[in-house]
Amino acid sequence: MKKLKSIMFVGTGSDVGKSMVNTGFCRIFKQDGYTPAPFKAQNMSLNSFATPEGFEIGRAQAVQAEACKLPCHTDMNPILLKPTNDKSSQVVLNGKPVGTQTAQEYFMGNNKAALFTEAINAFNRLEKQYNPIVLEGAGSISELNLKSRDITNMRMAVETDAVTYLVSDIDRGGVFASVFGSIYLLDEVERKQIKGILINKFRGDIKLFKEGRTILEELTGVPVIGILPYFRDIHIEEEDSVSLEQKFKESQSNTINIAVVRLPRMANFTDFSVLEHDPRVHLYYTDRPSEIEKADIVIIPGSKNTISDLAHLRKIGIASSIVRAQKEGKKVIGICGGYQMMGESISDPNGIEGDLPLISGLALLPINTVIEDNKVTEQCQFKFKDYSDTCTGYEIHMGQTTLKHPENNLNKLNNGKEDGYSLNENCWGSYIHGILDNSIVIQDLLKGFDTEDINFDYNQFKEEQYNKLADAIRENVNMDLVYQHLSE
Repeated sequence: MKKLKSIMFVGTGSDVGKSMVNTGFCRIFKQDGYTPAPFKAQNMSLNSFATPEGFEIGRAQAVQAEACKLPCHTDMNPILLKPTNDKSSQVVLNGKPVGTQTAQEYFMGNNKAALFTEAINAFNRLEKQYNPIVLEGAGSISELNLKSRDITNMRMAVETDAVTYLVSDIDRGGVFASVFGSIYLLDEVERKQIKGILINKFRGDIKLFKEGRTILEELTGVPVIGILPYFRDIHIEEEDSVSLEQKFKESQSNTINIAVVRLPRMANFTDFSVLEHDPRVHLYYTDRPSEIEKADIVIIPGSKNTISDLAHLRKIGIASSIVRAQKEGKKVIGICGGYQMMGESISDPNGIEGDLPLISGLALLPINTVIEDNKVTEQCQFKFKDYSDTCTGYEIHMGQTTLKHPENNLNKLNNGKEDGYSLNENCWGSYIHGILDNSIVIQDLLKGFDTEDINFDYNQFKEEQYNKLADAIRENVNMDLVYQHLSE
């Protein structure tokens, strides 16, 4: 195939749809016979994924790699920031943690030149193997107070000479000001890099925006390459915590209610995407004791700061609600940090998570956890309980858990290791993210409820969503113009 220039999607702000657009174009290029690969220089997210080599990247780039039908790699997201509290983040460089920094230290310090070099090196390695590279920006391109140290947006676009499109969310309102202002605040070199505008999340008849399209093109001097509708029936995993605000928060009647405990530092909530789309259940996220009590199944998710989040659960009364639910015979499970919380204690002797060296757990499982410097990041295959099916998932955690009764482990991994703890049919915990993506685990979780015996194939569902997204973009974007830009 002809070598194309790289393509980049930047935004007028956060959550305007850059990740979804990027994912859709990844699938389009793959369908058209190219060998695309995603790239985001720096990502900030608590949703991450383990690469086949045992390194860590942002979940969005793993999803985009899946849309490209590629195994994910750290070069696709060389720098990942994982917030540990309101002011600090763990810095993951080329898949491995290199320390924790405050926002002041990271964004205002002098280390960005070195990180930018690392990002460019990662891009160059990808660019030698794949065609085209589909880059994603972060947040807004016009944060003037941070712009000189921004290694993700226009600095990357100029350095890689990527054909760059500005994505704006019209559903928020103010699309003319946000688009014009974003472009106007760029310097001349950066402005020349913007080849088009992509309007996202349009509700109603797109023909009604014909005049608006003309106005935008006259104001900015660049074409509007497309107007994407507000997608209601296309479901792509989202990693931005903003998306949690659009998810269900309360139980419903006449269904199986599954409550995910909403934590301040909840990590990898994409673990529950499969249940959001399973027609047999109603999944919702809550931090209200009354909604925990209405649930048939309670799930405690992962956390970037397990001790702090557990203390928060006690403070707001959720901890006692979870314990009560388990005593009443409801199903209670925990994943990663949630699994640690279900134990008798969590200790942090080296102060990795904060100033609290020890906290009592929920005492639902006879296990104890010690937070350690060593971070486990690896994909895994395993047998769940006594089932013969081979399941897949991945581990990302900084803790070692000891079991008082090792024979009660939940999973047996193909590498000979064991994982998790099973108290009984209704109560278990595991370190494995993605455990619920395996249909046998879902079938076991729903055992005992009056449900249809269906086998929801989540991988097939995701493939269908990538193709639907690609079709919708083709229908609403001038792909001839895009390919013209990429060939110039």
